Amino acid sequence: MLSGRRLDLLDPSPMDIEIEDIAHGLARVARWNGQTIGDHGFSVAQHSLVVEEIAAHIKPDLEPKWRLAALLHDASEYVIGDMISPFKAALGVSYKDFEGRLEDAIHIRFGLPVKTPPTIKKLIKQADRACAFFEATQLAGFEHAESLAIFGAPPPGYDLQIRPQAPFEAQAQYVQRFHVLSRAAGFESAPLAVLETE
Repeated sequence: MLSGRRLDLLDPSPMDIEIEDIAHGLARVARWNGQTIGDHGFSVAQHSLVVEEIAAHIKPDLEPKWRLAALLHDASEYVIGDMISPFKAALGVSYKDFEGRLEDAIHIRFGLPVKTPPTIKKLIKQADRACAFFEATQLAGFEHAESLAIFGAPPPGYDLQIRPQAPFEAQAQYVQRFHVLSRAAGFESAPLAVLETE
């Protein structure tokens, strides 16, 4: 990683995960494999910021730690990239296990419970699909009806006009939002000192 960390992909350690590496990678990974309109790809970093916002729109009293979980919902993609769901399924259980180990290490690194409660996972998935609806119709050439059939309707009262950002802009906003949510959740500094003494 650019931070100098060496991450063992088969056995990822929370101590080797840095938010700056995550933000840098996600800001350079394009959603839809880059098959979108505009001067910039719509990055996973920017997508994650929107998903966190939508999750809070759906559930206004959502605790900061679960908003942080929404922001980090695709964080593993800083290492493995953004693969479309059918391809993930085709790769099978071993891929899911690999992705799961990395997600667990990310959660531990930033103070979140390793396992996200099912209700929160469902909420984040709903927000993820809502974001995909807007991406599909505004950036990826989907007709409105087609996007509705695949992703469902976005939540009532929420609208979004997407402007894909340059990587440095998405990266900076992602890091800034991470720190805001970490402070609000009481996790401000990732618990490296605790991890290193365990």
